[in-house]
Amino acid sequence: MSTSKLLLHPVRLRIVQIIFGADEMTTAQLRDRLPDVSPATVYRHIAALTRAGVLEVVSERPVRGTVERGYRVRQDRALVDADARAAMTKDDHLRAFTVFTGGLMADFDRYVSRADAEPAQEGVLYRQGAVWLTDDEFRELADEIETAITRRTRHTPDDGRTRHIVSFVTMPDKPVDGERGEGGEAGAGAGGS
Repeated sequence: MSTSKLLLHPVRLRIVQIIFGADEMTTAQLRDRLPDVSPATVYRHIAALTRAGVLEVVSERPVRGTVERGYRVRQDRALVDADARAAMTKDDHLRAFTVFTGGLMADFDRYVSRADAEPAQEGVLYRQGAVWLTDDEFRELADEIETAITRRTRHTPDDGRTRHIVSFVTMPDKPVDGERGEGGEAGAGAGGS
């Protein structure tokens, strides 16, 4: 199964999004984060992701007669590459984006549901901006952002670090026939600096 087909499944994509960037997570921790998914379904999709090499087992310890495994995402295997994206249909992209944004909304809902959540003090930021770029300038911007994030994915929870979920979406804003595009920036933000 191709990585794009593997990751386009809503439950598998949510599992990858939850574990992504974490030092490791157990199946029990994942089940706590996915209360709407049956335990059997979580186990089945973890097994599929592990067989495909997207997840790797990083620890094992005996717990009440079974073995509890800790999993980590292999970031080099958890990406849909340019060739796979090019092969996706518009419907595939719509499904993937729907799953992606649904996972993002679930993460945000879980965060703001905590009694100790302080969005402004904890640097919560959501923002949308518009920039006019040539194709080369756009590729350069995307590479800069990707590099900045990738450089920080090797950090661990040591030294008081807090895990932050960084999501990145780009899309062209092509004008409707007869409409002239306007420049500028629109955004909504909370917290951050």
